[in-house]
Amino acid sequence: MPALVLATGNAGKVRELTALLARIPFEIRTLADYPPFVLPEESGDTYEGNALIKARATAAHTNELTLGDDSGIEVDALHGAPGVRSARFGGPGLDDKGRVAHLLRLIDHVPDGARGARFVCVMALVTPDGRETLVRGACEGRIARAPRGAGGFGYDPVFFYPPLGGTFGELSDEAKARVSHRGLAAAAAKAALASG
Repeated sequence: MPALVLATGNAGKVRELTALLARIPFEIRTLADYPPFVLPEESGDTYEGNALIKARATAAHTNELTLGDDSGIEVDALHGAPGVRSARFGGPGLDDKGRVAHLLRLIDHVPDGARGARFVCVMALVTPDGRETLVRGACEGRIARAPRGAGGFGYDPVFFYPPLGGTFGELSDEAKARVSHRGLAAAAAKAALASG
C-alpha cells in the first residue's frame, strides 16, 4: 500500500487528519516515521503558501506523497485576523488556551450579533516528482463568549456552529467531521487522491 505522509507536528491535527482520511488506500504515516526532520517555518502569507511549504519539504525529505495543511480562524470583528497567523496569535509562548484567552479579550466588547467568524483549511498534496494539488474547506460560525467543551483543539471550544447548536469543542468527532473546515478539505483531498 502506498504511503501518505502527514506534514504536521501538531498531535491534534495528526489525530483528526488520520480519522478524516480513514478508508483511503494509503498507509497514513507521520513525521515521526522519518526522523530526523524539522518542518520549515510557515512563512507564507496565505493558507495555500504555508500548506505547500510544509508539503514540499516533507515530500523532499521522505520521497513519498505528502499532505500539508494550513488552517486558521478569521474573526469579522478583527477584520479577518488572526487568519494565517492563528497558530502564533498573541505572540510566542502561548498555548491553545492562551491564544483563545487573547482572542476573547480582544473582542470582549463585541456584541453577539457581530461575533461572526469562519474556520478555513487548505490542504496541499505534493508528490516526490513535484505534482501539486490544492483543496480548500471553510465553515461559518461565531465566537462564543467563553470556551465550551473539551473536544477538538485550538480555537474549537470558542467556535460556535449555529446549525448544530454547539461549539466545535462540544460536538462529537463525527458531527464535527461532517461540517468542519478540515472535514470538508479532507473530503476534497480524498476525492483528489481517488482520481489519481
